[in-house]
Amino acid sequence: MDTLSYKTKSARKEDVEHKWFIVDAENQVVGRLAAKIATILRGKHKPNFTPHVDTGDNVIVINVEKIRFTGNKWDQKYYLRYSGYPGGQRKTMAKELRDKKPEAVLEKAVKGMLPKTKLGRAMAKKLYVYTGGEHPHAAQKPAELS
Repeated sequence: MDTLSYKTKSARKEDVEHKWFIVDAENQVVGRLAAKIATILRGKHKPNFTPHVDTGDNVIVINVEKIRFTGNKWDQKYYLRYSGYPGGQRKTMAKELRDKKPEAVLEKAVKGMLPKTKLGRAMAKKLYVYTGGEHPHAAQKPAELS
C-alpha cells in the first residue's frame, strides 16, 4: 500500500525551461546584486530546484560601470591571483579593476557565490555583463528582474 501523499520530483535537464532576465546595475550594491543574480543562475527561485541539475535562468546585466560598493571598498578591497611561480602573487585594487574592466567586478562576485564544480561553471556561462545600456539579446525578450 502506498501511504505517501506526495512524491519528491527531481527536474531533468531535458525538462527545464531557461528564461531570460535583464538587470540594470545602475546604483546597485555589488554584493546584494550578486546574491540575487547567483540565486537566479542557480535556479533556487524555482519550485522544481534540483541541486545536481542546471535549472537556472539566463541573466543580462547592463550599466555595470555604474555599480557601487558600500564604505571605502573601492580603495580598500583588492583581488588576488597567483601565477603558480614563487613570488607570483598579484594584487589588483577594486578601483583599478573597475577602470580597466568593470564587468569583472560583478562577474567575480557572482562566480564566488556559485558552486566550484562543472555545474557551477555552466551556470556562470549564463551570465552576460555589459557596460552601457545596450545588449545584443533583444531577440530573447528578457523580462525585467525586480
